Amino acid sequence: MEIGNQIKKLRGKLNWSQETLAEKAYVSRQTISNWENGKSYPDIHSLLLLGKLFNVSLDELVKGDVESMKKEIENNDVKKFNAMAWLLTVMYLLVAVSLPPLIKYLGWVGGVIWGVLFTVSMIVAMKVEKMKKDNNIRTYKEIKAFMEGKPLDEISAERINSISSPLIKVICGALCGSVAVAVCAYMFFK
Repeated sequence: MEIGNQIKKLRGKLNWSQETLAEKAYVSRQTISNWENGKSYPDIHSLLLLGKLFNVSLDELVKGDVESMKKEIENNDVKKFNAMAWLLTVMYLLVAVSLPPLIKYLGWVGGVIWGVLFTVSMIVAMKVEKMKKDNNIRTYKEIKAFMEGKPLDEISAERINSISSPLIKVICGALCGSVAVAVCAYMFFK
C-alpha cells in the first residue's frame, strides 16, 4: 500500500527520524517502521494525527490507498471468513445433534467424543476472531467509513462495541446450546 511510502516521504521532507515521528504520534519507533514497510496500517486516530503532524489532509495522506483498502475488505479475507463461518456452522450443528446418538451407542466414550467436537468448534471460533484481528479488517472498514463521511465518533463507537461482541455471542451461544442438548440427552436416555 502507498501509505507507508507517503509517511516515509512526508517524514523525510521534515527531516524527522522514525523516533521523532514516533514520539510525536505517541507510538513506538517499531510501529512507524511497520507502517513504512507495509507490515501494518495506522488506525484512523493515528492517520488523523499524522495528517496534522505533516500538515496534509487525510485524503492526501491515503488517497492511493482508499481503493486498495476497499478491495482488501472485499477480497480473499472475506472468502476465508465465509469459509470459516460455514465450518463453524457445521461444527455447531454437529455438536448440537451428535450428543444423544453418541451417548446412546457409545456411552461415556460418546460423551468424550462430543467434548472433543465441542472443543474443536470453540477453537475454530477463536481462529475466526484472530483472523479478523491479524488482517486489520476492522481498521480498513473504519477508514472506508470515514472517507464516506461517517462521523469519527460513530466509527469509534462502532469499533469499541464490536471488539468482543462476536466472540462473546459465539461462546455464549455454544455454551447455552450445549447445555440444552446435554439436558435433553440426559432426560431422553435417563
